[in-house]
Amino acid sequence: MKTDSKTQNPTPAKEAPDDYFRFHLPHVHLGPVFGNDWFALKAEGFARFFGTPVFLVAQTVIVAIWIAINAFGYTKFDVYPFILLNLAFSLQAAYAAPLILLAQTRQADRDKAHADADAQHREALATAAEQRQLVAAQQSEQIMELLQQNTELTELVKGLSQRIETLTVEMHGKVFQDASKTVLT
Repeated sequence: MKTDSKTQNPTPAKEAPDDYFRFHLPHVHLGPVFGNDWFALKAEGFARFFGTPVFLVAQTVIVAIWIAINAFGYTKFDVYPFILLNLAFSLQAAYAAPLILLAQTRQADRDKAHADADAQHREALATAAEQRQLVAAQQSEQIMELLQQNTELTELVKGLSQRIETLTVEMHGKVFQDASKTVLT
């Protein structure tokens, strides 16, 4: 029981569940592919960074500067076919592809766990709704029964009232009839 601070009346309060992720608990054992250690978290963060506009713009600027420096002859460390640049792209792709797959796999695992938890939550809501409907049906039946009893009692009261009225009229008639006989004699 909690006490409402405004009214100072004790009012029953429904306690909120402490674990909002109670439907996720059965899926805790499904650890991510590489776990939750620092490597997995950094690798996933790095893989997610590959899809950002910041990365794409930065890479485009670096490649443009690389080509401009080598094409205009400011330096000659990677001349026209830009083999070193191609090697850098190949190295980047060799690391990016597994990291992106890692991030996708981890996200797929999370999505599956969330989908399972959502399904369990929907089932719990459906069960609660069915229970509420059963309680409402029971209450409706009880109300109908009470209305029927009320109707029967009303009819009984009406019959008794008519009977009392009939007896009152009879008694009134006898009392006045006896009174008129005593006055005449």
